[in-house]
Amino acid sequence: MSGSEDEGEAGAGDVVDQLLRDWRRERPDLDASAMAVVGRILHLAGRLEARAEEVLKPTGLSYTDLDVLATLRRSGPPCRLKPTLLRRSVLLTSGAMTACLDRLEARGLLTRERDPDDRRALTAMLTDRGRDLVDAAIGVRFAEAAGAVTSLNGQERDHLAALLRKMTLGL
Repeated sequence: MSGSEDEGEAGAGDVVDQLLRDWRRERPDLDASAMAVVGRILHLAGRLEARAEEVLKPTGLSYTDLDVLATLRRSGPPCRLKPTLLRRSVLLTSGAMTACLDRLEARGLLTRERDPDDRRALTAMLTDRGRDLVDAAIGVRFAEAAGAVTSLNGQERDHLAALLRKMTLGL
């Protein structure tokens, strides 16, 4: 990470190392070992999302837009889901999901129709245009994700993925 904004003093580690040093100095009574993990996950999540937003700019999609479209796409034909199922996958509030669906529908990337099984409910369905765009954008997104983990070898990636899965399931 040499030369990155995340280095504290030259060669002194990342931004979380500096925060931990500060807390050990100010509050030596606190066990900061968990924050070494959680702080890095939170910091890394923000950086990864910013990278994703940047590479998606040429597609005109935000990270959230792609997440919604990709969720529809990976659901398989006819690429249709109820907004409540979409919300669970994308982790948006009801209001944020409605705004996102409105935006994507206005661009012709999805349509909303009555649910054939429950006429009181709506479903979101990917259009051909939306499918073409998500298929192009997801390749860009996967390439960016691969670039983000180049500092890890295959075994390290697998191990980290397993540890993160374990932590996720434990919460």
